[in-house]
Amino acid sequence: MKRMLVLCPYPEGVAAGQRLKYEQYFADWRARGWEIDVSNFMDRAMWDVVWEKGHILAKAMGVLRGTLRRIRDLFRVGRYDLVYVFMWVTPFGTTGFERLVRVRAKALVFDVEDNVLSEQQGGAADHIGPLVRLLKGSGKARFLIRTADHVVTSSPFLNDFCLALNAKKACTYISSSVDTERFQPATTYSNDKPVVVGWTGTFSSKVYLDLLTGVFQRLAQRLPFKLRVIGNFDYELPGVDLEVIRWSAEEEVAQLQALDVGVYPLPIDDWVLGKSGLKAIQYMAFALPCVATEVGTTPMLIRHGENGLLVRTEAEWEASLEQLIRDPALRRRLGETARKDAVANYSTAAIAGQYRAVIEGATTKGLK
Repeated sequence: MKRMLVLCPYPEGVAAGQRLKYEQYFADWRARGWEIDVSNFMDRAMWDVVWEKGHILAKAMGVLRGTLRRIRDLFRVGRYDLVYVFMWVTPFGTTGFERLVRVRAKALVFDVEDNVLSEQQGGAADHIGPLVRLLKGSGKARFLIRTADHVVTSSPFLNDFCLALNAKKACTYISSSVDTERFQPATTYSNDKPVVVGWTGTFSSKVYLDLLTGVFQRLAQRLPFKLRVIGNFDYELPGVDLEVIRWSAEEEVAQLQALDVGVYPLPIDDWVLGKSGLKAIQYMAFALPCVATEVGTTPMLIRHGENGLLVRTEAEWEASLEQLIRDPALRRRLGETARKDAVANYSTAAIAGQYRAVIEGATTKGLK
């Protein structure tokens, strides 16, 4: 039995960036002889308040508990055949914890999500306060990319960047994926009731949804539809028939099955080049036509007019959404093709072998 220690930011089973990346392969790895221990920096108590305003004491205590867990981890890293680090070892300060883990780890895989190396302070980083920006260790990702036995990246653009840094030139782009046996379509492609346009995400990606405020409000003046927002935050949009749902693991499938159209808005800038396109893949698995901003990885996932629609301007967003809301046959054609593509290219069955190869290869390299 080989032993793996996973060092990650969030509790298991709650963050999409973990759930729909490496976490869903734990069963596969265990079936292949790995004993897996997970150490999350943020416990559930901190997760429940981290995106809420206030709760300063609770957040400070959460950081303290996470730091103490990492100190404990330092004493046991050497007992494992492989250490799998997602994003960072600790979120604040210098690269000290990362360096100590690297020294003590027999083999290390670094899984980097989104473009954490971008120096741009736009996009999803706008909600981060100046103090947090100051405290966040800017060199952590670079150090781990440079020294890891293998790097797993979230986009081809980020993979190219990491290849230039990694000492062993061992970097692999692995797409986000979903369990298409669990993510089953239920859409009827009917206009017998108001069409449901949906978006799913967390507070950290809410800024992307806000890009469509004017689009939704203008559409609502011309035709009936319901906007369903699935997330972990409150949301208001005057003039739009809005339904806000708190995401839950138990209801996730049913929440997405109720959609008719999925939207994936992004800013057109370098900040999003590291994004994996996960939202688009989720919609595709449920046989939903997805309208997405044409930037980064989305043109690699979506073929315009075949399995979804790609747009760049607000006028294109309005026209595409109106076309889909009015035309159930188009929704069916795009959605059914999207489902086939998701099963063939972005299902856990299609992706599992890539993770196995990385883990086994990194373990072999680390022992040399």
